[in-house]
Amino acid sequence: MGYPAYLVFLTLLFSQFISASPVVIAHRGASGYLPEHTNEALVMAYMQNADYIEQDLVLSKDGHLVVLHDIHIDTTTNVAQAFPDRKRDDGRYYAIDFNLVELKTLQVNERTDRHQNPIYPTRFQGDTDFQIATLDEHLNLIQQLNRQTGENTGWYIEIKAPQWHLQQGQDIAKVLVETLAQYQLNHPQANLFVQCFDLKHSKRLRQQLGLKAPLIQLIAENDWQESDTDYNYLKTTQGLAEIATFAEGIGPWIPQVLSLKNGQYLSTGYAEQAQNAGLLVHPYTFRRDALPEGITSEMLLKALTHQLKVDGIFTDFTDVVVRFNQAQEQR
Repeated sequence: MGYPAYLVFLTLLFSQFISASPVVIAHRGASGYLPEHTNEALVMAYMQNADYIEQDLVLSKDGHLVVLHDIHIDTTTNVAQAFPDRKRDDGRYYAIDFNLVELKTLQVNERTDRHQNPIYPTRFQGDTDFQIATLDEHLNLIQQLNRQTGENTGWYIEIKAPQWHLQQGQDIAKVLVETLAQYQLNHPQANLFVQCFDLKHSKRLRQQLGLKAPLIQLIAENDWQESDTDYNYLKTTQGLAEIATFAEGIGPWIPQVLSLKNGQYLSTGYAEQAQNAGLLVHPYTFRRDALPEGITSEMLLKALTHQLKVDGIFTDFTDVVVRFNQAQEQR
């Protein structure tokens, strides 16, 4: 028997408002310091006291859930050097074209553009042998760290491009739900969130595949072509009401909830609309090395926490947001 939706929401709401501070979600791990989604980035984010650590997921050729932000792997690994003949006609290398053993031979690097220029030049540029991680590894790592430390850090899991995966002959949403069940994490009190940009597949997770863990609908912009979802509709009162029928919250892009005018942040009203609809609000992504000109970390974090009173913040810099929260709590 399922749990009433209102009970699930109240449980989540209570857990997140024990303190006034929003929960800190380590965006792809400690990605401001180490290559994203690696086990090392996870451990660093854990030690920086993240409340949740994010896992973006794609599938390997042999059906393993691997922790990668993109369906293609040429901007985050050395695949072009290791397997020069395995690119598709578009010139890209796709994780789903490699089995797990092959993926594990690759070296993960700091994210670059397609010309090998670093996206964030001040971040990690060493030549260390980081590997692609699996969801099984991330589930086990956090479980074991929690067991040893007594902490209760959770997972924040996103399925990437579920419709594209179906077109490739694999059902990533179904594999995830089955995996969560194996780890006894598919229930409303599980210390995790599942997130998805694709509205159709978010609903499918809840209504057809039996996902019982908390669910977040991610909000993109239509011109990103993240999916065929109409994100403009999801920004309306009607769209938010629809999300509230199957999900516990939304993950909006920061500029969707805050506008910057004359060096000051103003609310767009979207966060308040979502909260009025009974939804949690977890905006993405705070990066101290990618702030608008003239804006400090403290200015943006104050706008998110004081003005909007968001429920969580995605960040590449867990330590910065944790320190900010601690300083606010001490005042």
